[in-house]
Amino acid sequence: METKNKDFINIKVEQLIEWDDDTGEGCMASNKITKDGWKVGYMYREVPSPNNPDSGWRFFKGDEDDIYLEDPDNWHVFSLNTICNYDPDIIPYIHEKIGSSYIRTDSHQLQKDDGQTPIYMTKQTLINEDNITD
Repeated sequence: METKNKDFINIKVEQLIEWDDDTGEGCMASNKITKDGWKVGYMYREVPSPNNPDSGWRFFKGDEDDIYLEDPDNWHVFSLNTICNYDPDIIPYIHEKIGSSYIRTDSHQLQKDDGQTPIYMTKQTLINEDNITD
């Protein structure tokens, strides 16, 4: 399965995770991940939105400011499995409890956010110019 919106980076979506949480598999991700090709730099899990298939996970490059995030065109709802396909480095952390937050510390590793460690920002390795659609 590939994304259909011409603005999203076309990726092959494979089943990478099993999600049996009864809150649902939805998550929110910044366009900087799904359209611009950055790896997840910051992720956190909040209380899921009631009456929606929401895991509570939110994924960002890590430098999005309030003005960027206030524009609903800058983020979208996806299946958690889809975002794992954009950045498989997040898979070990997706079953963490509500209230968890992680930052990227190098090209392939995340750690619990201590509020002091800077976020390491890097492009997705699965992305190259041939994958990007106009």
